[in-house]
Amino acid sequence: MTTDDDRLARDLASEAGRLLLALRAGGGQSAALRKAGDRKSHEFLAARLAELRPEDAVLSEEGRDDLARLDADRVWIVDPLDGTREFGEPDRADWAVHVALWERGELTAGAVALPAQGTVLSTAAPPPAPPAGQPVRVLVSRTRPPALLDRLAQQVELTLIPMGSAGAKAAEVINGTADAYLHSGGQYEWDSAAPVAVAQAAGLHASRLDGAALAYNQPDPWLPDILICPAGLAARLLDGLRAADCSAA
Repeated sequence: MTTDDDRLARDLASEAGRLLLALRAGGGQSAALRKAGDRKSHEFLAARLAELRPEDAVLSEEGRDDLARLDADRVWIVDPLDGTREFGEPDRADWAVHVALWERGELTAGAVALPAQGTVLSTAAPPPAPPAGQPVRVLVSRTRPPALLDRLAQQVELTLIPMGSAGAKAAEVINGTADAYLHSGGQYEWDSAAPVAVAQAAGLHASRLDGAALAYNQPDPWLPDILICPAGLAARLLDGLRAADCSAA
């Protein structure tokens, strides 16, 4: 059932995306554009959440972390511009806006806007879970691909696809264009909360690389690793990851 929070996450991510597209269309030096994108999108999202959900806490990549959120029942976890590096490159579309809601231990709403692709994925209308392909198409970081991939490839046949933005990578899995998003280099809660909310609403598997549950609204918002894939592929990849880790010893 779609809730007001699902719709709000979708609408805020969409509106922030339009703001970023307008900013990018104005051109400018890449470093200044990236800095302005982070700041303007954060200011917009923070102001709208303060207006529309004044009782809720907010954890944003670009905001001060108020640890009062740890006692809150509802926390919005926001990445105003995921893939800042790619946003500053005019020909790249793999950047995103993330808006997610955490409630009492669970992600309950979320949206990933991909403004340069004209797409918004959200818990308001999650797509059906896609089947997995063969070989397994794995999305990895452009700049920090997991070191264990060579060992994993000895266990599972893989095709690697480098891409920017955690949200853009997760979206490819949610849409069925790729089979898995695998990252072991560490990231923050705002990098994955919205993608995980949408992926889980679509029936996909999302976990740590050892199969443990992903935990949000933690005192330290650092998450060491993540796996998003179709539920039917999860056991094969998790088994392969365990074998790959053992082979490194």
